[in-house]
Amino acid sequence: MPRQIVDPRPPIPAPYRTDERVAIQEMAREFTMDKVLPAANELDSEQGMIPDELRREMGELGFFGITVPEKYDGLGLGVFEYALVTEELARGWMSVASIIARSGMAATLDRAQREKYYPLAARGEWLGSFAMSEPDAGSDIASVRTRADKVDGGWVLNGQKMWCTFADQSDAILVVARTTPYDPDNRHKGISRFIVHKRPGEFPDGCTGNPIRKIGYHGWHTFDLSFDDCFVPDDGLIGYERQQAVTNQSGKKQPNHAGNDGFIRTAKGMTIPRIHTAARSIGLARASLEDSIAYVQQREQFGRPIGDFQVTRFKIAKMAADIESCRALMYQVAANSDMGGYDNATSPDMEGAMVKYLASEMSERVTSEALQIHGGAGYTTDFPIERYWRDARLTKIFEGTSEIMLRLVSDCLLPPTPHR
Repeated sequence: MPRQIVDPRPPIPAPYRTDERVAIQEMAREFTMDKVLPAANELDSEQGMIPDELRREMGELGFFGITVPEKYDGLGLGVFEYALVTEELARGWMSVASIIARSGMAATLDRAQREKYYPLAARGEWLGSFAMSEPDAGSDIASVRTRADKVDGGWVLNGQKMWCTFADQSDAILVVARTTPYDPDNRHKGISRFIVHKRPGEFPDGCTGNPIRKIGYHGWHTFDLSFDDCFVPDDGLIGYERQQAVTNQSGKKQPNHAGNDGFIRTAKGMTIPRIHTAARSIGLARASLEDSIAYVQQREQFGRPIGDFQVTRFKIAKMAADIESCRALMYQVAANSDMGGYDNATSPDMEGAMVKYLASEMSERVTSEALQIHGGAGYTTDFPIERYWRDARLTKIFEGTSEIMLRLVSDCLLPPTPHR
């Protein structure tokens, strides 16, 4: 008879706990175990797609509209609730935990388009994809070379983009491009953002995509994109309304680019995605811990469950401690993000980088340890451990590598001196 499994998931700590948060966490947990995990176990190993029905149910539960204001049909909640739901979904399938972020792209749109698309995004009926990285521009956003040239009535995009997940199925692609020529002495100048609307299942005119052969993050495709005179109307330039307002007030015609604020807004917009990645990392690690606790009480060697051996018990204890320490920091950072609780000693950028770094590094360690606990069985697709392990490895790379996170934190604590 199997022994009772102690639930390794502690409740939301008292300073952060509310009835509403407990309810949304429990709802996400039940949905994950009933719907997301079975889908992942069936589809991930064969690189199947996230089912449309699963996405529809997520929309009905409000998962796409967690942080969307209520006036746009969202739940009007905060980053804290967003992190709670993300952790639960990632416990089943990281790709499903990731797709809820695709509705947030509507928040970056100018007011007129936001009014139109935000309510759809809150229901999961308008989802975006993000095209920033290039062959020679990953974490170094200032190296972007894709061009946006002004023409009558809009712009044309030309260049290459990489690592654009969901580019085929999304309703729009957010593209980071240059509206002025690359200047090695002022690399941040002229970087702007454009929204390219399209039909799901197709690429926009002037854009083609080749799927990347990934080892994980299945359930959707990731693409290399080529833009060849891809036309975007004037209002596809994010910041176009601000530019028009300046033109109207000054009475003077403004330059035909977006005021060079694209770099700053792109860089500053990474804090919440990094909290999101921390939550995904914690969900993957927790999945590995829960599966390992169950496995070591069933698997016997030398006439005893391997959970009776001290070396195994200590592995489990360390995994649990590592997960909980990262979760505690994630709660703190998410709460600070919602409350704006920062002073001169801290910043959202630094805290976001810290929690993303620690959680992603932890997730790789914990999922690898879980695979070791499972032995040869862990190195098969018969158990989901290998999926957690493959996906956890990606968390150290996307939304900024671990090395970039350390650079961001160190620059906050010890600003670099100017080059002489």
